Amino acid sequence: MGGRDLESSTPLLHHEPYSPRKTITTIVSSIVAAALLLSLITLLNTKHEADHHPPDVAFPMSRGVFEGVSEKSTASLIGSAARFPWTDAMLEWQRTGFHFQPEKNWMNDPDGPMFYKGWYHIFYQYNPVSAVWGNITWGHAVSRNLIHWFHLPIAFVPDQWYDANGALTGSATFLPDGRIAMLYTGITTEFVQVQCQVYPEDVDDPLLLKWFKSDANPILVPPPGIGSKDFRDPTTAWYDVAEASWKLAIGSKDEQHNGISLIYRTYDFVSYELLPILLHAVEGTGMWECVDFYPVLTNSTVGLDTSVPPGPGVRHVLKASLDDDKHDYYAIGTYDVVSGTWIPDDVEADVGIGWRYDYGKFYASKTFFDWAKGRRVLFGFTGETDSEQNNRLKGWASVLPIPRTILFDQKTGSNLLLWPVEEVERLRFNRQDFENIDIGIGAVVPLDIGRAIQLDIVAEFEIDGATLEASVEADLGYNCSTSGGTFGRGVLGPFGFLVLSDEDLSEQTAIYFYVGRKVDGALQTFFCQDELRSSKADDLVKRVFGSIVPVLHGEILTMRILLDHSIVESFAQGGRTCITSRIYPTKAFDGAARVFVFNNATGAKVTAKSIKIWQMKSASISPYPFKA
Repeated sequence: MGGRDLESSTPLLHHEPYSPRKTITTIVSSIVAAALLLSLITLLNTKHEADHHPPDVAFPMSRGVFEGVSEKSTASLIGSAARFPWTDAMLEWQRTGFHFQPEKNWMNDPDGPMFYKGWYHIFYQYNPVSAVWGNITWGHAVSRNLIHWFHLPIAFVPDQWYDANGALTGSATFLPDGRIAMLYTGITTEFVQVQCQVYPEDVDDPLLLKWFKSDANPILVPPPGIGSKDFRDPTTAWYDVAEASWKLAIGSKDEQHNGISLIYRTYDFVSYELLPILLHAVEGTGMWECVDFYPVLTNSTVGLDTSVPPGPGVRHVLKASLDDDKHDYYAIGTYDVVSGTWIPDDVEADVGIGWRYDYGKFYASKTFFDWAKGRRVLFGFTGETDSEQNNRLKGWASVLPIPRTILFDQKTGSNLLLWPVEEVERLRFNRQDFENIDIGIGAVVPLDIGRAIQLDIVAEFEIDGATLEASVEADLGYNCSTSGGTFGRGVLGPFGFLVLSDEDLSEQTAIYFYVGRKVDGALQTFFCQDELRSSKADDLVKRVFGSIVPVLHGEILTMRILLDHSIVESFAQGGRTCITSRIYPTKAFDGAARVFVFNNATGAKVTAKSIKIWQMKSASISPYPFKA
């Protein structure tokens, strides 16, 4: 379809000045409210809701902390907000169309992803009896293409003393003899975190339906100096040719609250030895969960097996999920095989203080090498940001973002590129093109695309060169999270998209660029996602996410948005910066959802050079069709 001219635009509603004092007050109030609410143990529905839905059951507000894992509830962040009168239609609409979710109940961390005998496997933390965290077992699903999935029976359950309180996160390693060693963290009857091992009962079964636990479990217990609840999430092992041994990392923290990664060596996956060195440590970063360690090529778009050693063009990525702030951080550096340590290329961008995989609601990720396509693939976990009462009413909670490929950014030489796997493009249909849309200052321009709840949007934006030259004033201190969102105006931003918006913009989720100048006059570009006006409901967590995105000289500003009901995944500059949000509109859902482009800069002439929007089919996600 050719480009179309848009005949009208409307002014951006409700220009609100950015107030640092208001922001600080809000933050302090939120912290105080959170501290008070940690002591509460129940939330109650109104009588009207009780008349129409099953009554709420009393539950602990903290989900997982007592057991020694990261907080699984957003209740303390929601605070004492009055419960919104959610309808069944609103709640039912929130279930996604082409993102993986279990049929029902709770899901969190992805586990042991792999490609095996023609099938992609994903295991995941699963509560088989409720839509809140607890009773953690390993769910299991398979796919031929990472998009259409079959649910399989539960892989294994916590039924031994060493995992009685949960079978937590783990990773798979392929052994030379064809076996698969799956290591995972168990929580014992005494709430001690230990490492355990399971194997498939039948290596000839491509579905890997049945697993058995090693008689040697637990294979590892917390070593001296490590807390009983600070020892979890073993990585995929990598092979050391010089020693003819395997090594794996486990996340932890020390007594000074420094994030650390322990290293163990094994020759046979039966006995293990703690090495006297750390793979790495970063001061003040707290507990490292879901550590991942893998090589990348700096001069190619080909992925590498985890065991590829350092060499020309090979760097190693170290990633940790920080329990303190629930974000996934990574850094690129050099792995010294002799010393067994890893050194970051840039100490100012070390693990926990530098790059993130995603600046939104994205956590506990894990990668695997897909040898079938020669690529490294990332799975993450995106939890809910609404209330646990709503999760119980829906009967499910959490979703996996679309799997992403990982590449070294050869242009910047400093970061990774994360991009949705190419297979998701098979769901595209009914493409509509828009070209050279001039977006006036303070304007919102509607895009007539019809149904707007399952979309793939690819766009290019350009700021007029004369506008850039005229903008000479330094724009200091800008930060996506404290900027006031789309209404925090500057000379050169914000501008971008409004999605899941109703006709009068009373609900809207904004994905946008903001360009400012540093003291030295150089331009600095931010990529942000504003949830603050995404819903009329207050019993939600609504934030502004984002960060700086590298933009090289001569590059045009690009973004891609995957929109699927209640999840929005956005990618800037080919995946240099990514943001994921959960959105729960009360008006802008189903047939009422609209898409707009906007420009709320005070002085920028912005043109949407190219916008391509595809409708997206739903993925097939269903139980595996076993023969009777």
